[in-house]
Amino acid sequence: MFSIRMDGQRMNDTMFEHSQAFEAGEVTGNVRLGKLEAMYEELFAEVIEDGIITQQERSQLDKMADNFGLDRDRLRKLEQALQAAYEARHRVVIRDLSADERAPVSISPLEPATDQRTLALQRRVAFLEARVHDLERELEDARSSVAVEVDFSDVSARRDVPDDDPAELARRVRHDPRDDVSLHALFRLAKKTGDVDRQWCVAQCLTFLGAANAEEAALFAKHKESVLIRPTASVTQDAWRRLLFHPEQEPLVGEIFAVVVSAVLLGRLSALRRDKQLVKLDAAKKQDPSTTTLHAVRSLHWAAAILGMPSPPLYADADYSGLVEMVPGVPPSSRIGAEALAGRSAAELAFVAGRHLAGYREEHFVKLLVPSARGLEDVFLAALSIGNPGLPMSAPIKQLVIPIAQAIEPILDAVAVDRLRGHFLRFVEEGGRTNLQRWSDAVTRTSARAGLLLANDLKAAHAVFALEDEAHANEKMDDLISFVVSDRYAKLRKQIGIALGPLA
Repeated sequence: MFSIRMDGQRMNDTMFEHSQAFEAGEVTGNVRLGKLEAMYEELFAEVIEDGIITQQERSQLDKMADNFGLDRDRLRKLEQALQAAYEARHRVVIRDLSADERAPVSISPLEPATDQRTLALQRRVAFLEARVHDLERELEDARSSVAVEVDFSDVSARRDVPDDDPAELARRVRHDPRDDVSLHALFRLAKKTGDVDRQWCVAQCLTFLGAANAEEAALFAKHKESVLIRPTASVTQDAWRRLLFHPEQEPLVGEIFAVVVSAVLLGRLSALRRDKQLVKLDAAKKQDPSTTTLHAVRSLHWAAAILGMPSPPLYADADYSGLVEMVPGVPPSSRIGAEALAGRSAAELAFVAGRHLAGYREEHFVKLLVPSARGLEDVFLAALSIGNPGLPMSAPIKQLVIPIAQAIEPILDAVAVDRLRGHFLRFVEEGGRTNLQRWSDAVTRTSARAGLLLANDLKAAHAVFALEDEAHANEKMDDLISFVVSDRYAKLRKQIGIALGPLA
């Protein structure tokens, strides 16, 4: 049976399949957590729910550990982290009444730094923070006392954009993605250099904006595929970082979050379970992408291969009203809702799939678990404090951050802690400041770019944005328009093998 949309795109049984020439690269990037340890975590969470560990409960825990062959030292660290998180949340102290004589569950407090290198870095950070504060105050004073005059007399002259200055054209489009004069000039420049793929990308933007001339509209229509992209290669790790990440997405911030995200996931699971808010997915609704006829399910599996990522467990749930959401678990799963299961074109499903899966990358996943900027800040500072226990913090910040660090650190192995130490030094050397709200917004834009790469259709992206938040749909499209005409997008299309070749 065929499903036909108003845009004329058909969906059939061959949709969301890869071409025979497709070569999947290394599958990386997703969050990892051991299944058996997660089962132990679930049992331990139930044990400490009443604030007491009895001898019978301890025996039950030890029996499970022995049956599964789990490392006792590793499990004690896991218990330590879960207990610290529980005590911090509920303001209680768990009593262990079991006869098992073992080291008490505790974490050494974060001690002030004593080595000269760290002390010097701390002084430098304090100096820079004070200087920034002074500059911000001076800027605010200047804004309140100086009237700014703007001369628009040469606007028309500046609109005469030279055809042979790609850097200036790119700058203007970044500043105003809907500047059709600059877009027309980019089209002419691409035509002059024989870059058909860049011509088509610019023509798509102009067509979407309703500003394409006859030549641009004809070229766009000629190469507009009626089916989904058929890449010859998946997106590599390097391409993700160099070409797909939004420029404002600071890589180091993501690398720090990537070290601790598994521990944050574990803590989130425990919190949801304690609060009786953990979503229980119906096993009967779990889908097999290789046999399902649901296009929304197949789109996610198809997209994962192109993005170089493993596909999460997929559940189709018409009772969920949204498009698709991540459901915390081990491993995390994706629940596909009614808005994706019916009424969406293939290109729209491709956009939804790419955008959703980008959130599963280990650099991004913490944003799904802790969506607020304040929550991200607490986790970020906790990670830095593990990398440097002497990290200077005010008393109120310490009160928030130390319990999080106590819940994270025991789960990390020595290699992970060493990585955090290295990340801390890099962070300080790079200025010791970041804006996590800006980073979070950039991750959102990166995810949308991943969706657009797969959909290859600005109209489909806009349809999804409008479905979710029509008032801000055009605002979100601006970044995608500037991305489509960028060098990054052109290189990315070539890398996965979907760029148009020279005209015959």
